[in-house]
Amino acid sequence: MLEDKKHILVVDDDAPIRTLLGRFLREQGFLVSMAQNASTAEMFLDQYKFDLLILDVMMPGQNGFDLLREIRKENNVPVLMLTAMGETQDRITGLKTGADDYLPKPFDTTELVLRINNILKRVPDKKMEREVLNFGAVVYDMRLKELKTATGELIHLTNIEQQLLNILGHKAGQTLTREKLAELLGGDNNLRSIDVQMTRLRKKIEKDSKNPRYIQTIRGKGYMLLVE
Repeated sequence: MLEDKKHILVVDDDAPIRTLLGRFLREQGFLVSMAQNASTAEMFLDQYKFDLLILDVMMPGQNGFDLLREIRKENNVPVLMLTAMGETQDRITGLKTGADDYLPKPFDTTELVLRINNILKRVPDKKMEREVLNFGAVVYDMRLKELKTATGELIHLTNIEQQLLNILGHKAGQTLTREKLAELLGGDNNLRSIDVQMTRLRKKIEKDSKNPRYIQTIRGKGYMLLVE
């Protein structure tokens, strides 16, 4: 089933390698997303949960080591690093930076899958973590993007409200600035529109929207989502 598959993000500026890895990993039963640079990878990581990253070291702009340092500030997702450089010092740098394993190019695809599976075996299964957000009288399914009452009645959410709940849900317990939320939502969203959307969301999930329990305003910083 789709929800049982592990989701891997491949980050590599080499399009042929991305395509090859994507096709091969899908054949092995993984879900695969692909990013051509660090900024695209960070956008994916802000919006989705991954079970593992395959990260190339040598990329234009922000390289793999620098991206990994940024990731490790708030994300413990397992990382397998790839590089054309096989020197011992580069492997040491990658491991010190927070990589879980290191594989030099060119590599055998069978070895790649073995290393991926070995990493995943060491990581606790978080398949059910925060797929459903419990707000007491209502629950939100992040996969189906549905908000329902305890009796199963569907509560209408706009597309932006769904996006906001998914973004906040993946970062539950963490403060997200209004600027970051506006950036992730894209389009014409500005800081004022974020406040408006939060007010509307509170009316749908909070028992008392004027004294919110779940969508907390962190004064001077932004918003934090709390769940049961």
